[in-house]
Amino acid sequence: MSGAWIMLLLAGLFEIGFAVALKASDGFARLVPTAIFAACAFISFSLLSRAAQVIPIGTAYAVWTGIGAAGTAIIGIVAFREGADPWRLFFIFTLIASVVGLNLVSSK
Repeated sequence: MSGAWIMLLLAGLFEIGFAVALKASDGFARLVPTAIFAACAFISFSLLSRAAQVIPIGTAYAVWTGIGAAGTAIIGIVAFREGADPWRLFFIFTLIASVVGLNLVSSK
């Protein structure tokens, strides 16, 4: 895995971080989760920007949002007791499969 793909993976993980911190911030009413949100968002966008210098922007953005969406949905199920019915799990799986597929077919 190239450095750009590692940066993109980290950007997606920080996207999960800012989404979870956004929920914990209670509409930006709580200082610490709001600060964590801001830091994670800054790091995530910075890493996405650097990765997109090497990876095509369409692929980079799709992978970034896919990691964030799937990861946030999984954390929602595990940490916030959101629904985990078979269809929801199926579509989370297809999102992850799509991210992996984009990585495999992306030009180097």
